[in-house]
Amino acid sequence: MRFDPASFAKAGAPGLDIVGVAGNIGAEIRDVRLSGDLDDDMIRAIRLALLRHKVIFFRGQHHLDGAGHEAFAERMGEPVRQPTSGAAEGASFLLDLKERESYAASVWHTDMTFMAEYPEASILRARVVPAAGGDTIWANTAAAYANLPAPLRILADNLTAIHQNTTDFEAQYEESVKARMGEMRYRKPSRFFETEHPVVQVHPETGERNLLLGQFFVRKFVGLSTEDSREVLKIFQAHVTREENTVRWRWQPGDVAIWDNRATQHRAVPDFGDQPRYLQRVTIQGRKATGIDGAQSRQIRADVLA
Repeated sequence: MRFDPASFAKAGAPGLDIVGVAGNIGAEIRDVRLSGDLDDDMIRAIRLALLRHKVIFFRGQHHLDGAGHEAFAERMGEPVRQPTSGAAEGASFLLDLKERESYAASVWHTDMTFMAEYPEASILRARVVPAAGGDTIWANTAAAYANLPAPLRILADNLTAIHQNTTDFEAQYEESVKARMGEMRYRKPSRFFETEHPVVQVHPETGERNLLLGQFFVRKFVGLSTEDSREVLKIFQAHVTREENTVRWRWQPGDVAIWDNRATQHRAVPDFGDQPRYLQRVTIQGRKATGIDGAQSRQIRADVLA
């Protein structure tokens, strides 16, 4: 499926009631009951809306349980398990995201970019949400690239980045957030992944150019020192997360959000104190990123740790 954003903006997605949530990213789709029984035309319309809006929201999906969530995900693509979760083959594709995981996810990131074939999309379902707080914010990485000043765009076009799944919680998080993570801040992954990605990824369906970055998994840029990499990443991230590139969603129980992981970053907002927050996610398998020169992502390491 090849996609023309300009013509889609005029035509809209067939058969869907779509209401924009923010100017440059995000839309709510109304009067659709998500399930594994949706016909091919409806799945295609949902996918088109996802490509156009980057993240789409569905209210009131209370009928979905874990099995229904997975069945719908299978209609959207090939579900994949979190490689660092230790889940055995044949286990559920559902990933539980509770309070501590929500605090850990409060740093801007694109899911699982420590993998060469990182996810195409994620489908997140709200089960228990705080009375106030605990929103999620997404950023449009295509808009961020398109609006870069020309010198920064040239720099981005010529950079590759090293992504890893190890996180320096002590350096990256404020004390109030770390305190709510509990033992998670000291947890070591069972596997270590390291991947080299082009910083500018050409979207395989839309042809748009996206910044493939994020504070959570990017460690350095090839050819730059760690210190210089930190400063350059800070500059690019400031452009990605400008308010006009973002949409913020206030969760209600039964909500479902689907985002194009190739064209967005996201973060949970860590402002809900000790209130319960429980969401479940199914991730859809993706492919290697391709840069503007045709070079693809390269898995450097995928080691089991002792």
